[in-house]
Amino acid sequence: MMLPEVSIWISVGSQLAAEKHLAPLVVVQLTDDLLSQAVMMVEDSRPTLAINLAGARQHWLEGMLRHEIGTHYIRGVNNTRQPWHSSEGRKQYSLKPANPTEEGLASLHSVLFRKQPFLWRAALLYYTIERASRLSFSALFQDLEQYVQDAGVRWEYCVRAKRGQTDTSQPGCFSKDQVYLDGILRILRHRQTIDFPLLAALGKVSYEDVNRLKKFGVLEKARIPHFMQDLERYMKQLDHIVTTNGLNEEELEQLLPD
Repeated sequence: MMLPEVSIWISVGSQLAAEKHLAPLVVVQLTDDLLSQAVMMVEDSRPTLAINLAGARQHWLEGMLRHEIGTHYIRGVNNTRQPWHSSEGRKQYSLKPANPTEEGLASLHSVLFRKQPFLWRAALLYYTIERASRLSFSALFQDLEQYVQDAGVRWEYCVRAKRGQTDTSQPGCFSKDQVYLDGILRILRHRQTIDFPLLAALGKVSYEDVNRLKKFGVLEKARIPHFMQDLERYMKQLDHIVTTNGLNEEELEQLLPD
């Protein structure tokens, strides 16, 4: 069931209050003109969170806020303080791309505190891209019916996969949406050795670069997401995500060997 606007404003206000000092900084817009559920952007020089009003539902709203505010925005703010905040700085420190770590971490935070933190959306996005690379728009729409019965939702998945294609009757895709599941699995595979607060504090960096960069990072006054403050609880939730999705350490190692 869709949420009334007042409930959305209350949830957003609560999340911003939890991340100290953010409430006056972030502009929130409710719109029905988004392809995705929500997006963080800069508009008129101010960080702006746009939320898809048509799809706003209670079960994902808090997770979406952890995704957009607790991950993308906070890591972005911390990144502005680092010596690698520019493209030249990233080259100087030989940084790996921020993705798939960035979107993988944000996607995990989307389901972090759900009782049943299934990763079905990331998996479906990955599958949709694979099929779109081989199918036309109409064939893709039919193929996805086995997983998505709602025609409107199925249409949105197809549009995401085919965006940018000049002839959607041909196979082809916009492949970025595979980065979510890719990042999730990489982070879960290495979760026992990742310093998650440091990963947040260092900004838009890959988990693979954290140990190398920590001696160069500006860590004073770094923002750490409020849900990461209790690190023991945070790690237990990641373990819960692994178990709920039928994964185990052996399978993760097979998928992503060192």
